[in-house]
Amino acid sequence: MQQIKLPPLAEGEIYLGGFVDANGDVEHTVIVDVVNDGASWQQQMDAAKARDCDLANAIEYAVIRLKHPKVVREDKTYWMNETVDWDSAFARCQNFLTGFQIIILKSASLCAVVVRRFKN
Repeated sequence: MQQIKLPPLAEGEIYLGGFVDANGDVEHTVIVDVVNDGASWQQQMDAAKARDCDLANAIEYAVIRLKHPKVVREDKTYWMNETVDWDSAFARCQNFLTGFQIIILKSASLCAVVVRRFKN
C-alpha cells in the first residue's frame, strides 16, 4: 500500500486530511487558524482570503467534528465557505453543539475555521 507524504506545516497548523481527486492527485487541507470572535460571513471570508486561505467547507467540518473536535468550541457556530443558491443573503454554517449544518443570514456574527488547501 502506498503511503501519502504529509506536507510540512507551519507552527500551530493542524493537518486535517487529503482528498483524492479523479486524477489521483491529493488535495491537502490544513487548519491555519480558528477564529472564535464572531463576524459576518463577508468579514470572515475577506480575512481568510487576505491570508491566501479559505473558510472550511461542509466536508472539512465533518472531519473536524470527528477527528479534531477540541480545536473548535462546542458553544460556537462557524461559517462555511458556501453560500446558498436560492438567496444570496444566506450562507451555510456548522453548529458544533448540535452537529447541524444549517443556513443563516450572512450578517450574523459567527466564528470561522480558516484553512488552506493545496496539492504537492
